[in-house]
Amino acid sequence: MHIDALKIYCDVVRFRSFSRGAEVNRVLQATASQTVQRLEEHLGVALIDRSRRPWELTPEGKVFYDGSREIVERYHEVEAAVRGTRAAVDSVIRMAAIYSVNLRDMSQCVQRFNELHPQARVEIEYLHPERVCERVLNDEVNLGIISFPQGRPGLAVIPWREEPMVLACHPRHRLAKLKTVGFAHLAGEAYVGFDSELVVGKKIERYLKNHGANVKPVLRFDNIEAIKRAVEAGSGVSVLPQPTLEHELRLGTLAAAPFAKQSFVRPMGIVYRRGRKLYANTEAFIEVLKNGTGTAAAKKG
Repeated sequence: MHIDALKIYCDVVRFRSFSRGAEVNRVLQATASQTVQRLEEHLGVALIDRSRRPWELTPEGKVFYDGSREIVERYHEVEAAVRGTRAAVDSVIRMAAIYSVNLRDMSQCVQRFNELHPQARVEIEYLHPERVCERVLNDEVNLGIISFPQGRPGLAVIPWREEPMVLACHPRHRLAKLKTVGFAHLAGEAYVGFDSELVVGKKIERYLKNHGANVKPVLRFDNIEAIKRAVEAGSGVSVLPQPTLEHELRLGTLAAAPFAKQSFVRPMGIVYRRGRKLYANTEAFIEVLKNGTGTAAAKKG
């Protein structure tokens, strides 16, 4: 069975798209479809359930994908060793990140990585936290970035950073001029928070409750941008990661203050599917992320 056929199959599955799988292999979509059909005929089983919209892998298709991916990656690794070069299986590093990751930091890291490794590139999509985990577990991306990453089944975690959580409010709010905020200051305050099913929402609510901060929830959203807009409109106060407020603080549309006691941080982690081998370029990008703008990585190179 030709390695190219296995790679086409893996890319079709990874992207959940025949057209994308065909594109990265520089073949026609019809060719990608025929390749998968020939694999099914050879194996005598259906790999893809085409009766569903969108299509899904059959149990046999999942087993075949896991095995084929290992074969393809190992082949490229051996080929690179023989040629005396680095394996190119991760020349495109695909990452999914939560909406609230600091976009400026991510942009700087990507730029620094491109300077250090011009032969590779990084593609990032921003998603709901559960979609990030789903994309990583389905092998649709190499890496993910989520908050409060510990305890996620099937994911290996690389600690990335801890972001201080602060009280955010309208610049004319009575708490805006305080250098630090006490929990008693929040008594009866209208509160704009995250949807309660989100991990970050649960963590913040538990933190406030444990310290006797009796806020009055008025609005809930599933993303930080919506929360910031509501706070800017004067709907209430919120507790948010300080790095996500840089733009608004610079413009003066929001004010923020740390808590006077019991500091609260949001841990951020880089995640990948447990058991998945990380190749050279992916590991290099992780180092750039861990070093901020990649200064340490540049010294190593």
